[in-house]
Parts: sequence; C-alpha cells; structure tokens
Amino acid sequence: MSVPPDALASESVSRLRIGLLCPYSLTTPGGVQGQVMGLARALRKMGHEVRVLGPCDGAPPDTFVTPIGESLPTVANGSIAPLAPDPSAALRTIRVLRDEQFDVLHLHEPLTPGATITALVMRTAPIVATFHAAGESLSYKYLSAPLKGFASAIDHRVAVSKDAVQLAQRYLGGDYQILPNGVELDRFLSTSRIATSSDRQSVFFCGRHEPRKGLEVLLQAHATLPDNVDVWIASEGPETERLKREWAGDSRLIWLGRISDAEKAQRLSQADVFCAPSLGGESFGVVLIEAMAASTPIVASALDGYMNVATHEVDALLVEPNDPQALESALRRILLDQDLAHRLVSNGQKRASGFSMVLLAHTYVDIYRRIIAESRHRPTRRQRLRRFLARDGSSSD
Repeated sequence: MSVPPDALASESVSRLRIGLLCPYSLTTPGGVQGQVMGLARALRKMGHEVRVLGPCDGAPPDTFVTPIGESLPTVANGSIAPLAPDPSAALRTIRVLRDEQFDVLHLHEPLTPGATITALVMRTAPIVATFHAAGESLSYKYLSAPLKGFASAIDHRVAVSKDAVQLAQRYLGGDYQILPNGVELDRFLSTSRIATSSDRQSVFFCGRHEPRKGLEVLLQAHATLPDNVDVWIASEGPETERLKREWAGDSRLIWLGRISDAEKAQRLSQADVFCAPSLGGESFGVVLIEAMAASTPIVASALDGYMNVATHEVDALLVEPNDPQALESALRRILLDQDLAHRLVSNGQKRASGFSMVLLAHTYVDIYRRIIAESRHRPTRRQRLRRFLARDGSSSD
C-alpha cells in the first residue's frame, strides 16, 4: 500500500526527535518489542531522529537503541516478562530523557514498571502511549488508583485493539484511538515462497514456550498426524526442557531455539502451515499477519485477539483453544487440501496489505505533530504549580 506523495513531502518540512520507550527487554523476542523496533525503523526511514530506550540483556539489537540496564524476570499477564523496574534503570532513563531533549515521547505499555512509568513521572516532552495488553491485569485491578495518576500525564492514548481498549478503560477510564499493530511487510514479501522436492510437510510454531502459547496442545495434536509431517518449534521458555523430555521419542519435532527475524521469515516461506495454538492473553495477532504476508496458510485459536486479524474459513482456520482434536483436524485439512490452502493464502495476502508499518508510522507522526502543537499552549508543570500555590494562598486570606 503506497503513501501519498504530499504526505512524503510534508515529512521533509521538519524532522522530529522521537523517543520510543519499551518496558520489556529489547534483546528478548516479544510482540511489544517487535512493534517498537519495527516502528523505529519505519520512522527513521522517513528521516526522523529516533532513539529506543529499554532494558537489554547483552548487546543492543541495533545502533539506535539506548540500553537502560538488564531485565529481571517478572510475572505479568500469565507470562514471565523481562522488565527493569530497579532504581538504577530509572536513573539511566532520567539521564537519557534529559540529555536527548526529545520533541515527543512514545511509550508502549506505559503503565508497566520500568522506563515507561519513569517517563510519565518526568514528562520531559508530550507523550503518546500505546496500550497492547488485553484480557485481565492484576496490576490494573489492584493498583488502578495510582496508575490513573501516572496515566494523567499522557496526551494521547492509543490501543492496538478493542480488547486492549476494554482492559484499559475498565480500570483507567479515558478515551483511546484504536490503531492496529503494523508489520514490516517487505521483510516477508521479499522472501519468495520456497518449493521443496521433499515429500515431507512442515508445521511452524513460533512463540514462547509457556502454557498460554499452547505449544503442548500442538504437540498433542501433531501426535496423530501422518509420519511425514514435521513440526518446527522456534523460541524457548520455561516449558522447553520438560516438553523436550516428554516428547523425546518423536523425531519429527525439530527444536530450533531462538531464531532471528530473518530466519523466521525464511521458515514461514518454507512451512506448509503456520500454527498459533494460544490459549488466551492475545490482544492482537501480528504473527498471523506476518504469516499472511509470507503466503503461509494459518491454523490458530479462535481468540478475540486473533479474530481482530483473521476470519475463519476466509484467510485462516480458527479452532477452539485447548482442543487438540480440533487442532489436529484443521491442520490435516490444510495439509491435504491444496485448494483450501491456496484460497486461504490468497485472501491472507490481501488482508496483510492493510497492516503496513509504513502507514502506521505516518499515522503516528500526525499524532506526534498534533500533540506537540497543542502542548505549546498548555501550561508547564512549574506554571501549574505556581497557579495552584497562588490560588491556595489567596484562599487562606
């Protein structure tokens, strides 16, 4: 999908200094991290100055990333999140915010402990916040009062889906603009579909090895598929070693470990099916869009987050979560029915074109410019404090 020439011309008028903040370790694969890095690349291609701030466990993943410290495994939303909520990380964040003098700050998962909350407290520039989580959040539930106070520093709220809006509004209130996540389509479209002469077929799984991602359900479903069907299992997690032991007798399981974005795109281009058997907690199905862009048929759980992206029997097969028999049946259908696979792929390619990261970046730049302009007419924190003290003094006379 192309961007109008006048939009490109308007970007050359003034370049913005943009700070993108992520509370999760940028060296650990994850949906939010992927969005932050992809958006940063798109904004930089448009000519803006962009720095990404977040925890890093090892070397930063790119030259435009400023690490604020190492992460600490923290339980969040049914998963183990790599966060950096410690005081040393907060001090590094404050130092970078003061040194960089950003025109605008864009916080992803703004109320997650770490860099984003620090940025809300400091508020060194106008703030856009993107809410990703859906379902339920214990921190929102039990800490809604203080979190509302932090959220008051946000100038513009964005949510990636209606489910993310529902969670945020339930505990924080406020108005939200829905902007679905974006995908760097060229990373997947440029990887041409690879045909193999082998009589073997493959199912590709890429997700953290934890209960909510449903890997064990996929392994149960795969057990009764034909002997020539392999499962490529990317990433790792707390269940990796147990699942490897319990399924050690099946040579059709290929454990890939952590893989790069380039290998993920390549594996998608080679796989006969991409499977996302998650049990819950998904606010948006970016990985489904990536599979669609790579021309790979999809079997996924019928979760609200995934149904924001995919439609059953149109561009994917969607099954009830945690049902190995239904999952096995859907996988078998695609593996045996090439006409069905081709129809799903064709519709999926059309669907993926509407989630361009380039278009999303242009939309965000419009938001950045608007809130920057509005902030020039808004009193500063010091001015608000002076007015408050003046009113308080006059009322005591």
